[in-house]
Amino acid sequence: MATENSTSPVAKDKPSRTLVILPNLLTAYRFLAAPFLVILMTAARETGTQLLIFTVFLSAALTDMADGYVARKFKTESVLGKLMDPLADKVLVVAPLIMLLAAGDISAWLCFFLIAREITVTGFRGLAAARGLVVAASGLGKMKSIFIYTGLGILLFPLELVPLPFLRALGILTLQAGLFISIWSGCDYFFKLRKIFLDSE
Repeated sequence: MATENSTSPVAKDKPSRTLVILPNLLTAYRFLAAPFLVILMTAARETGTQLLIFTVFLSAALTDMADGYVARKFKTESVLGKLMDPLADKVLVVAPLIMLLAAGDISAWLCFFLIAREITVTGFRGLAAARGLVVAASGLGKMKSIFIYTGLGILLFPLELVPLPFLRALGILTLQAGLFISIWSGCDYFFKLRKIFLDSE
């Protein structure tokens, strides 16, 4: 009995294996959803297909909030999660951006600057990681993701179901707001890590 009582608090405090890997599984789902979206968006743009595209994108976008919540709540945050979570966000955003550009639904300049920002911040994180510093997503980064996810979701939603003429304009405007915040957050990343970036050694 003494042995059982002495080990029970440790077993109680230690997160289960399922809780440990759940955030990483949610992150992996975003990676898998991106190529699936590309495949779907190359198919016929019927209402049913568009609704499936919207559903897949929405479910993947929601995992962005879910994996971070689970990791923080159950204290299962990992270095791998902190590195892969923002990268999965970028893959999920870039895939529909390119497909929407190919379809003529968004302008090239908007697509370019959104993708350029994502590549730049990924470079910032890579340089910081080379110096032994893992940079998690900031509050501004999360806000940027919300605006961009919302804008993309509006543009991916089948307009035949809700024929409102201003929806496309609203989606573009939301993406432009997301671009503004993304540039702001990129500058914030650089300012916070400027000593690493400007270090000549």
